[in-house]
Amino acid sequence: MKRILLSIAMLTATIGFSQTVVQDTTATKNQQLNAAQNILNGTGSKGITIGGYAQVDYNQPEGDNGTLDVHRLVMLLGYKFSDKVQFVTEIEYEHVKEVYIEQAFLNYSLNDKVNIRGGLMLVPMGIVNEYHEPTVFNGVERPSMDKSIVPTTWREIGVGVTGKFDDASLRYQAYIFNGFTSLNGDKTLGGSNGLRNGRQKGAESTVNTPNLSAKVDYYGIPGLRLGASGYFGRTQAADDIQEIDGADVGINMFGLDARYIKKRFSARGQYIHALISDADDYNTLNEANLGSELKGWYVESAYNLLPLSKEQKLDAFIRYEQYDTHAATKDAAITRNLAFNRQEWTAGLSYHIANGAVVKADYQILDNAAEGNEATGQLNVGFGVWF
Repeated sequence: MKRILLSIAMLTATIGFSQTVVQDTTATKNQQLNAAQNILNGTGSKGITIGGYAQVDYNQPEGDNGTLDVHRLVMLLGYKFSDKVQFVTEIEYEHVKEVYIEQAFLNYSLNDKVNIRGGLMLVPMGIVNEYHEPTVFNGVERPSMDKSIVPTTWREIGVGVTGKFDDASLRYQAYIFNGFTSLNGDKTLGGSNGLRNGRQKGAESTVNTPNLSAKVDYYGIPGLRLGASGYFGRTQAADDIQEIDGADVGINMFGLDARYIKKRFSARGQYIHALISDADDYNTLNEANLGSELKGWYVESAYNLLPLSKEQKLDAFIRYEQYDTHAATKDAAITRNLAFNRQEWTAGLSYHIANGAVVKADYQILDNAAEGNEATGQLNVGFGVWF
């Protein structure tokens, strides 16, 4: 309790000291931008664009020691060769000691309706995988189902097309990617992390089967944005084992998402469902516990406690999510683990102290369906920036 009170006092002092302001720049049609889109939409005929975002967290589980973490620091670099050709990359430092390339792609724009892209790109599934800058989502941490089911940040190497038709209020994306790796060193797919261990992240990625990813967004109703996404293919296996039963699995993933903004009220929701084929052979070969179905959903609502005339914004929010990486195991030759069927409540504040700077605090109640399990709590405090 002393730790929690100290954390709340520190947050209050930080908020009270701030003097900067933020302007609500929400578009009428809710055409939100992420970091890469912001670079691609930059002005000027040629030249370099520099930006970044960062997130620093304090997590205090109930009954355990807390952790302080520079969770991520991302440098954004873009170069505009001409009005049609641009390069975008994100270099990410995680937990101070880990370095990744999050995106690195070349974009050729024929017009607003057709852009051809190739390189390391985000897989368009759900909301947070594409829109994960810390100032654009509530909560110190990203939604948990976006870590285990999607899994964020999910990016792979591929090629595809993207564009929008403003007359129809539609934005589309369609890509061919390499898929998850079947084995990541000694790490297998499955368990509480679902498919997360299979992300190749563009690092000497194995590819033997192309995977299709596509998404359509509709923004024709003021304040509302609806998305439908799909991912279809198989995991990638090494040459020496790719012909063995269980060397890879099939993945069919579907997603629906919605975002709504009206004056001081906002809401969002998401549903993801993944069907895994050949999980039984995979588990037998690799002594793994990959389920034959993974699914999850969440709903969230928020309300700005400050008048719209104010340039700062203080969102009070609450989110409920339920996600299960063992939603079905009957075709996976394993016993379902009910501890992987999780439910979470998250409630807190997001104080946007400047355009691109936010201070956050929330409290979570974490539970699962295992017999005899007792829910636990966790306090999270942090800040995020995006410029």
